[in-house]
Amino acid sequence: MPDRIYNFSAGPATLPHEVLVQAAKDIVNFNDKGIGLIEMSHRSKEFIEVVDECESLLRELMSIPDNYKVLFLQGGASTQFAMVPMNLLPPGKSATYLNTGTWSKKAIKEAKLFGNVDVAYSSEDTLFDKVPLPDEYEATANAEYLYFVSNNTIYGTQFHQFPETDTDLVCDMSSDILARTVDVSRFGIIFAGAQKNMGPAGCTVVIIREDLLNNAPDSIPTMFRYKTHAEKGSMFNTPPCFSIYTIGLVLKWLKNLGGLPSIEKMNLEKAELLYQAIDNSDFYTGHARFDSRSIMNVTFNLPTPELEAQFIQEAAAVSFDGLKGHRSVGGCRASIYNAFPREGVEKLVDFMVAFEKKNS
Repeated sequence: MPDRIYNFSAGPATLPHEVLVQAAKDIVNFNDKGIGLIEMSHRSKEFIEVVDECESLLRELMSIPDNYKVLFLQGGASTQFAMVPMNLLPPGKSATYLNTGTWSKKAIKEAKLFGNVDVAYSSEDTLFDKVPLPDEYEATANAEYLYFVSNNTIYGTQFHQFPETDTDLVCDMSSDILARTVDVSRFGIIFAGAQKNMGPAGCTVVIIREDLLNNAPDSIPTMFRYKTHAEKGSMFNTPPCFSIYTIGLVLKWLKNLGGLPSIEKMNLEKAELLYQAIDNSDFYTGHARFDSRSIMNVTFNLPTPELEAQFIQEAAAVSFDGLKGHRSVGGCRASIYNAFPREGVEKLVDFMVAFEKKNS
């Protein structure tokens, strides 16, 4: 649209334009009922239908098996850093963690409050420029679970091979859920904050295998038990209504595109355009190692911090927003989630080529 910029932000991130238009209408008058979506009772027949449809679409798109519960929770993915060990890591027991960035470090810190944590792999000494191959680590013997972050927004790395282990996998999939096909049955828990690839901030989706619901000790507060929310269909308390509703719209949009196989192909093509521009240049340097590159967050540097600042400033002047890298690593970052249009990637590549000619 002519009045919209290209939003390369890592999150909250760009959403499909048609979803925004429909959501704007339904905030004021949901389904022409004379009441706005965000005014409706979360226990009304109309809103229960919204939640049920959202869950049904997610199950369909991700092929979620029947023995998994889908929960719509609050508190962001960061609350899951504590909820996972609260529910799955009894005192005196151990869990294995893979340290591939800021979010896994935060999760490790929280898990240590509840049990023993074995960090089987870390790429911190190389500024988290890679994720491990399966033969570079192994789960602790008798570990309750193996925890990893599938995609690292800050450093632009992504697991292209999930861990091979008999231990339950717990995955923070906040920044690449729905970006590619995934075998959910390989995981004990998948969780994801909505604000990167699913919808607006405010909702965290948790997909949990049913047998794990009974693992929580009696000492855990009611609100922090997965079983509490599973038994009440995510309605134990008032859920994040608007976020759930918008996730449902995004899922409809994604289904109409052809589902995960189609969006995965689109995402790979978009990322390849950007990585080709970086690889064909002596001016731009990618942060992530080749075999760990993310298709969601493309991180790169220019020859000097001064040129990076100039690049970001000039890009903003031509409607490319959110290209500044995270403060912990610097440089530049282009986040190109599902809803980010290919046209925006193509225009950024043209800008990069022109900027290099002018400044190299």
